Amino acid sequence: MALKALFPPLGTEATNPIVALRASFRRMTNYKIDIVSDTVCPWCYVGKNRLDKAIEAHKQTNPSDTFSTTWYPFYLNPDAPKSVDKQSYYEKKFGAQRTQVMQGHLARLGSQVGINFAFGGRTGNTRDSHRLVQLAKTKGEGMQTKVIEQLFNAYFEVNEDITDQEILIQRGVKAGLDEQEVRDWMANGKGGPEVDKEVAMAQRKFVTGVPNFTINGKYEVQGAEEPAAFLQIFGEVKETVEGQNGSKIGGENVC
Repeated sequence: MALKALFPPLGTEATNPIVALRASFRRMTNYKIDIVSDTVCPWCYVGKNRLDKAIEAHKQTNPSDTFSTTWYPFYLNPDAPKSVDKQSYYEKKFGAQRTQVMQGHLARLGSQVGINFAFGGRTGNTRDSHRLVQLAKTKGEGMQTKVIEQLFNAYFEVNEDITDQEILIQRGVKAGLDEQEVRDWMANGKGGPEVDKEVAMAQRKFVTGVPNFTINGKYEVQGAEEPAAFLQIFGEVKETVEGQNGSKIGGENVC
């Protein structure tokens, strides 16, 4: 009997699911995304949700690809007091008219990515909120992102004061952290030195505004770019040979 009869051709990706699965795994790409942000930067919230949309779109045609995200801190105002009126702070910083224009612009863009921006409440120093994110980092990337989402929702959508440790504890617990561990962490200043070290690291890398995204160590997106910008880089990563230089996109929509 001919070998051809014993071992019939497997076919193509289109006709044989086994071939398609093998091809999919051969083409699988792992994306490591480092995000530098501040918890009171509205563009960081917009940028995160735009990134999420890009990942969702990419995985529709590349279901085997994986994504991991790590969040790093940034201080937009390292000398900010604990808690001040948010609206008054922005009007003093930018002027009443410019603040109104900025808020209207953010409200429109936010609605496109599932954010219902509210502009009341209080603002202030973000070091404690970054310490909470640092605790979440010790539990894995999934927990870190959950805490980030809780903080963004608290500050930008329901006007909670994330300089208040009780609010931080509540949000940490909502994300899935153990309440007693969060209380101990916050009360004893844990995570502070690590946060300060990571802020200094971002400065040494010449990060001057946030959000800042670095993909696979060499592709940089500055600002809350549209999902298409991330999709472009995801495509470049799949096609790039090891050792080839990366690229930089953006520079607008930053805090």
